[in-house]
Amino acid sequence: MLSYRHSFHAGNHADVLKHTVQSLIIESLKEKEKPFLYLDTHAGAGRYKLSSEHAERTGEYMEGIARIWQQDSLPEELEAYIGAVKALNHSGNLRYYPGSPLIARHLLREQDSLQLTELHPSDFPLLRSEFQKDNRARVERADGYTQLKAKLPPVSRRGLILIDPPYEIKTDYQDVVKGISEGYKRFATGTYALWYPVVLRQQIKRMLRELEETGIRRILQIELAVRPDSDQRGMTASGMIVINPPWKLEQQMTNVLPWLHKTLVPAGTGSTTLNWVVPE
Repeated sequence: MLSYRHSFHAGNHADVLKHTVQSLIIESLKEKEKPFLYLDTHAGAGRYKLSSEHAERTGEYMEGIARIWQQDSLPEELEAYIGAVKALNHSGNLRYYPGSPLIARHLLREQDSLQLTELHPSDFPLLRSEFQKDNRARVERADGYTQLKAKLPPVSRRGLILIDPPYEIKTDYQDVVKGISEGYKRFATGTYALWYPVVLRQQIKRMLRELEETGIRRILQIELAVRPDSDQRGMTASGMIVINPPWKLEQQMTNVLPWLHKTLVPAGTGSTTLNWVVPE
C-alpha cells in the first residue's frame, strides 16, 4: 500500500521522542571504540523540507521540534539530537528536519556503518541521493523486514536496529514482532528500537503481549501521550520499545520525559510512560 509519506509528519511530537531515544542509544554505543552497525528498516527520504506542501498542510512540526530546538535550558539528554537538527539549519531558521538516517549520519563515527532500506518509489531516490557520497552507508530499495534476516548479525557484533514502519495496514503490528523475533534469533545482543503510534490502544496491548510471548528479555517501553486514549481517529500518543537498552537509557528518559511532555504539551494533557514490559 505505499501511500504513507513521512513528509506530512516530519518533526512532530512522535519524531521528537523517537529521535531523542535513537540519539541516546547511538551515543551510548559510541562509548566503546569498536565499530557498530546502524540498520534502519524503514528509512524514509532522509531530509524533510518544513516549508513543503506536505509539512505545511499538517503543520505538525510546530507542535514538535519547533517548540524545543532553540530552548535556552535544554536538558543534556537532548544535546546530540538537537545538534543533528541544527547541523541541517545553519542559518538559525528551522527549514529542514532530519529523519532518522540523517541523525545517524551526523552522530556515527568513521568506523561505523549504516544500512538503510526504503521501499517507497518517491522516497527511495531521495534517500539514495542523500547518501551517495557517504562510504559508510549502503542504501537499498527492499522490504525492511527482510533486512532483519539478511543483514544480521553484523561483522562487528554490535548494532542498533531501528524499526519504524508506517503502520498503514493492521498487520504491521504483528509483522514488527515477527521481524524482531527473526532478527533476535540471529543477533541476540543487538539493541532493537521499535517506534509505534497509539491510534487504538488495543493494538498496542496486543503487540506488547506478542512481544512478551517471544521470550525475549529486557524490553523497555517509553511513551509520550499528547492526549488521553480515544476511540476517535488520530494518533494520541507514540512510543518506543527498546530491546537490550543501554544501561543508562532508563535513567536518561526518567530525566527528560517530564521536560518533553511539559514543553511539547503546554496544555498538560496526556501523560508519559516508562515501563519494563519484560525485565532482565
